Amino acid sequence: MKILVLASGGDAPGMNRFMWEIYRKFRNDVYFAFAGFTGLVNGQIFPLSEVIDKKKRNSAGVVTKSSRCPEFKHAKYFNMGLENAKKFDVVVILGGNGSEKGAKRLFESGVNTIFVPGTIDNDVEDCHYSIGFSTAVKEAVYTVENTMPSIDAFLNACLFEVMGRENSSICEEVARQVDADYQVVDEKTLDYEKMKNVILKKYIASSSAKIIVRENIANITEIASKLNDMLGMNIVKTQIVGRTQRGGKPTRQELSMATKFAKETVRCIKTKVFGVRVLADENLNIIVTEFK
Repeated sequence: MKILVLASGGDAPGMNRFMWEIYRKFRNDVYFAFAGFTGLVNGQIFPLSEVIDKKKRNSAGVVTKSSRCPEFKHAKYFNMGLENAKKFDVVVILGGNGSEKGAKRLFESGVNTIFVPGTIDNDVEDCHYSIGFSTAVKEAVYTVENTMPSIDAFLNACLFEVMGRENSSICEEVARQVDADYQVVDEKTLDYEKMKNVILKKYIASSSAKIIVRENIANITEIASKLNDMLGMNIVKTQIVGRTQRGGKPTRQELSMATKFAKETVRCIKTKVFGVRVLADENLNIIVTEFK
């Protein structure tokens, strides 16, 4: 059986562990599309054995590389990818909700596909955990905990911008773990008056406020500037957590979940269960559902 794996949309800690587990079961029957759908379209397909490395199985990133491929939405490029995908008995696709749509479209066009959620944003519908989420939270918590002592030394406040695109999962979980004073998860919670009052209350008590902000809501520097104007003091600082959330060493939970996703994917391949999504339920049990 010829198996093709690809990671699309971006890397996520834990993807290498997933790739290793698939390779460990099928060895030379596994191939990869370089940089996800981009490689599928361009025919850049190679044996996974050329890049897989047992020593890197617990590292962040993804050995097959990843990219965004908006061209895949267009008929010309989709059909190019489709022809290459049809050369395989099954195509396993890791990614977020955009990658899921691509997997579904390939399945509807005659390709045996299996979709696995791999995105730090944790924004795949009906899925309670995606590969990368635990590590992304861990790295953000580390940043907050290692920044606040200096912020507090100057009696400042700090806005921490975390990744999450259109999903608030990272923001909410980080805020919970660091006991944040306020969190901005959407435009509704971008309440300057409330933030000002939170910061001022802490300041009067000789303490420092920590506020977690989800990316893509507003420019964090502009938020800080407006708050400083309202406070009449230049005490609100900013820290963008950024790509360290993708590059952190995978947590134990991450590696465990990646292995569970891989084992269920292997089972689906061996029993020829295709056109499915391998997801995690609210108890983090792995379940298999058909494409919607």
